[in-house]
This record gives sequence, structure tokens and C-alpha cells, in this order.
Amino acid sequence: MTTPAMPFEARADALLAELAKSGQLKSLQMIEGPMGPRVHLREYGDVLCFCSNNYLGLANHPDVVEAGIAGLREFGAGTASVRFICGTFTPHEMLEATLAEFLGVEAAYTFVSCWNATEAALPTLAEPTDAIVSDELNHACIIDSMRLATSIKKGVKKFIYKNNDLANMESKLREAAGSIGADGQVWVITDGVFSMEGSLADLPAMRKLCDQHGAMLVVDDSHGTGVLGKTGRGTHEHHNMAGAEIDLFTGTLGKALGGGAGGYIAGRRNAIEVIIQRARPTLFSNALPVTVACSANKAVRILMEEPERVDKLRENVKYAREGVTKAGFEVIDSPTAICPIIVGDTAKAISMSKRLLELGVYVIGFGYPVVPEGTARLRVQISAAHERAHLDELVDALKKL
Repeated sequence: MTTPAMPFEARADALLAELAKSGQLKSLQMIEGPMGPRVHLREYGDVLCFCSNNYLGLANHPDVVEAGIAGLREFGAGTASVRFICGTFTPHEMLEATLAEFLGVEAAYTFVSCWNATEAALPTLAEPTDAIVSDELNHACIIDSMRLATSIKKGVKKFIYKNNDLANMESKLREAAGSIGADGQVWVITDGVFSMEGSLADLPAMRKLCDQHGAMLVVDDSHGTGVLGKTGRGTHEHHNMAGAEIDLFTGTLGKALGGGAGGYIAGRRNAIEVIIQRARPTLFSNALPVTVACSANKAVRILMEEPERVDKLRENVKYAREGVTKAGFEVIDSPTAICPIIVGDTAKAISMSKRLLELGVYVIGFGYPVVPEGTARLRVQISAAHERAHLDELVDALKKL
């Protein structure tokens, strides 16, 4: 008996064929070894890595690795259950205390990813009488968190303002404040660093506007933590703000803070307690693996004890930007470790990325739907683990390109 073809199969095959024809089909590279300034790719051998978020070079730091191994030996793989049922391991408690100390806030709570953390925040904390005000270029996890909040809590209103446009933000904030009930709350949410541009949210100005309109300020600082500020605390420190001036942070442990996995919400203690009591991603999903909690805690401690890593990163970024510019490319200006080179067409960005890989340099081309049509780019990402010779090789490859 022949099984009839499902409509999905035709749709999927047509999409994949079109992506292949237009040069937009993405392929997953296989890394055979640890993450570092150089990585070993299955089909290319050793190449320079300029596409990782391993900003501080801690992903394969021996102390970070050993902390994870020690945690695995002492605690095993996990509780095989969710935290409210079986309890919390001491490494989770320790990591959450370290994160709160690092950010200068009252409390923190961890999840298996920053996506989960952000997905937990708005649907849990917003109520039907509330409104959410969001930057148009916020990360996909924020967008999905808003969609979930407005779906679950019928009545929650959302307002989108133009990227980093404070006048437009204030207009939307006024509109949001006028739309809520007597017991309603306005939530303003933004990326600290917009990952495709490397641009920063103006947090001091946003804080002032939030105070004027009684709004809570939530910042996802996944690309700012460990990178910005004198000691790597993040975008708020870059702007000379204390952590307590931000009502809630969401962030990741999968970038500068160890590079493994995991995310967190940090800020007001009462908000964290509500998350523990009501957030579906923690009530119905296992905790962060203990080995990751241990390695991430060590990574944060290393950053706190060795702020010179942030200085090295900053020096590398300056040197790389100057070199790329001299090679004839225009790099979007930014104080972050993200150096986007705009090329326009998605297929062109992917083609350039492939050619760079053939030259021994691993840089990813980003196009639609990750960024809008016509704004495809090569996103070069710098690490404190890179040496000057690595950066020179990057520039030489770009010259050949």
C-alpha cells in the first residue's frame, strides 16, 4: 500500500530547493575540538574563528573546564526533574548568588537558555491590564516572549518603537501609559546591544523616560555582559549606571560567561520570586545542567578577578576595526566586539563567507530572515583570545576577498 504524500512534504521540498537555487541554503559546519581562536572544522581543518560569541576566551579555559568536570563528578547529570519538585542543587544557588553579585542586583534565577529566561519573563510578569513597549530590532526571543504574553494574558497591549528612536519611544510610552488600567503596569524591553548592528540602547535616557511614565525597564544584555563597561558588567556599566537602575536583566551564559549554555533573569527579588512560583519554563522544564552551572560560575568569577580580559578584548576590537577599514571594507561603528560588514545581498554574503572559509577564516554571512532583505552582512566577532597575528590573518583574507 502506498502512503499518500503529505502537503508538508511538498512545501518543505520546494522551500529547500528555492534556498539552494538562490544560494541562501545554510550548512552546519562540524567542529571537531574545543572552541578557541582557532577551531578544527571537519572539511577545512584548522581555521581562525571569527564567528563565536566567546568574547573573553573562556569557553575552553582550563579552570572553567575543570569546574564543570568536578560538578559532574560530585552531582551527576541532574535531578531528572524540575526544581520545584526535586529541589535545587547547591551549584545553582551558588551561580545565582554570583550573578546577582556581579550585576549588583537583589537576586537571579537560571534557565537552560536565555531564550527560556526571556520567554518566562513577560508572559509571567505581565497581566491583562498591562502594556509592553519594545524596540523594533529586539532579538527574536523578546519578540516571541511578547507574542506569548499577549496570547496567554488576553488584554496585554504591545507597542513597537523605531530602533533607538527616543522620541518615538516616548510617544509609544505615553500611548501605552494611557491604555492601561488603574492597576496596570507598562513594561519597556530592549536589547542592551543589538547583535546584528553592534549598536547600543541609550539606557540612561530610557531609564529617565521610564521613571517619568512609571514603567519598568527590562534589558536583555546577552551581547553586552562581559564585553562593555570598565569591568565587563555590561551595557549599563558602559553608561555609568548601577545594576540596580535596571529593573530586570535577562542574559546568557552561552556567550562571554563560559560559552556553554544557560540563561538567567536578574533584578528585583520580588520579580524573581514570582518567576519561581509561576514561570512555565521553570515549572515544567529541568534546571540548567549542574556541570554547566559550575563552569559558568567559574567563568564569572574569572571575569570578576581578571578585568584585564575586557581591556584585551577592547584593544583587539580597535586593532581589528582599523585593519578591516584599511582593507577597503566599511564596518558599522560600535564599542562592542561585533564588527558587521554590510554587503547587501544574502546570496553574496553567504558566497563571501564560503570564500573566506576556503582562505582559512571562519566568518558567517547573515541574510534574510535573520536580518531584513537588502542588509545582508558578514558579522566579524572578536575575542580576547585572539592575538595580533590572528587579526592580521583576518585582514589579509579580507584583502584577498
